[in-house]
This record gives sequence, C-alpha cells and structure tokens, in this order.
Amino acid sequence: MSVAGTILLVLGTLVLLLAGAGLFLLGDALSRQHAATKAGSLGIVAIVAGAALVGGSWSWGWRALVIIALVWMTMPVASHVLARAALRERMAGGKDVPEAREE
Repeated sequence: MSVAGTILLVLGTLVLLLAGAGLFLLGDALSRQHAATKAGSLGIVAIVAGAALVGGSWSWGWRALVIIALVWMTMPVASHVLARAALRERMAGGKDVPEAREE
C-alpha cells in the first residue's frame, strides 16, 4: 500500500503543479477557474487518497473519504460562483453584451 500511496502523492502533486501553471498561463478568468477547480480537485483527492494509503489504518481511510466528499461537494459550487462572477464582470465592462456589439 505504501508504493501505491506514494504514487498517488506524486501524481496529485504534479496535477496541482499543472493547475497552478494553468492559473498563470491561461488568458481569461473562466479558463483559469476551470484549471483551478477541475485539476485542483483531482490533485487534492489524489493527495488525500495517497496519504490515507501511506497512513495504513482504517481511521485514515474514513478521514480521507470525508475530505474527498467535502472537496467534491464544494469545488463545483466554488467553480460555479467564480464563473458567474467572471461573466457578470465581463458583461458589466461592455464585452459580450448584445446591445454593445457593432456588426
């Protein structure tokens, strides 16, 4: 179990590093929040599952399941709120507003 846990820890760390790079490299707020929430939740889940496997006892497993459930319940909500805020700000600035377009 320790080898599988270590692999998950390394994989989760790499996914979180890629998500962090996406925050700096992607152009608009919607793309950034997509990278942060999708890859972030996968990376966190991999790290927590890896820590539970390295921990070795059932108490680690139950804690990991609770943390994973909380991450999977809260990340989509956070992503939705960030997307709505970015869309409202974009529309308030005159971009993507149908009346402001000239054809």
